Amino acid sequence: MAKNIESKREREKELVSQMIAYYCRKKHSGKKGLCPECAQLNAYAQKRSDICPFMETKTFCSNCRVHCYRPDMREKIRQVMRFSGPRMLFHHPITAIRHVIETNKEKKRLENPK
Repeated sequence: MAKNIESKREREKELVSQMIAYYCRKKHSGKKGLCPECAQLNAYAQKRSDICPFMETKTFCSNCRVHCYRPDMREKIRQVMRFSGPRMLFHHPITAIRHVIETNKEKKRLENPK
């Protein structure tokens, strides 16, 4: 079970990093690597994932009942997700499809609690 949680944590961290990198490349003309602002956001998101106590039961941070991001960082990550999310289908299709499926499962689970 612990190995499963760690692999889930690593997948989430990788997805967030990919989305931030794409956002930075398109919005900040980042040719190689991330701009300082996006690098800071990525480091913050990685740290939040590392210490998340709900990793076992949650799907994604947006579905979590406890939001551990500071308000300013939460708004920045929202901007990244709004921009990069729909475009991930073209750049990382398997990851994007998995994300949509897991999000829909979580929404159904929350609508119909047992």
